[in-house]
Amino acid sequence: MNLKVIAFDADDTLWINETYFDETEKKFCGLMEDYLSHQGISKELFKVEIDNLKLYGYGIKGYILSMIEAAMNISNNTIPIEIIEKIIQYGKELLEKPIVLLEGVEETLAALHGKYKLVVATKGDLLDQRRKLHNSGLGHYFHHIEVMSDKQEIDYSDLIKRLEIQPEEFFMIGNSLKSDVLPVLAIGGHAVHIPFHTTWAHEKIDHKVEHENFSAYERITEVLKRLK
Repeated sequence: MNLKVIAFDADDTLWINETYFDETEKKFCGLMEDYLSHQGISKELFKVEIDNLKLYGYGIKGYILSMIEAAMNISNNTIPIEIIEKIIQYGKELLEKPIVLLEGVEETLAALHGKYKLVVATKGDLLDQRRKLHNSGLGHYFHHIEVMSDKQEIDYSDLIKRLEIQPEEFFMIGNSLKSDVLPVLAIGGHAVHIPFHTTWAHEKIDHKVEHENFSAYERITEVLKRLK
């Protein structure tokens, strides 16, 4: 491989993220349990989230708005203002969660720094992702930070053009097969999957990935074997 750029997803690849959303969803279900079962509440919230992606994109702020909308739907627009205030509080708590690095992340970045151009390629809210990167203490390892509205083939192609490299010189590391692996392989890049113990339903796929440019490891430090 003639690689020039190693790109890392951020949430649940560099630091914990989905765990916090799962905790918030459980609190939301508890808040709304007088109206519907927890399973029904989660189903309605997921539907609203997906419907709103085209308007709000990914990130906590869109999630807060989706919780409020789901609460209104579930209660048939009878939700008291105190519940809405509680939902907003849950969202602010999400935005203030501590940054907890995943095991082996800094070791991996330190080993690759100076050998390749390292970049962050992630989805979400620009302000929130920049806050998390700043608070993580990892910012000095990265040459470029790309907060994408989505992670489709066109988004990666645009990133590669801005980095002035060819697709085969791009190597993506992430926890989502749907967002971090499949579109990169489709445009001729290399991709590695590092699973996280919990995955948002929207990021799951129902088939096995087989490709000559694809690898899967349990721990991020194992990537170093392939990048010697």
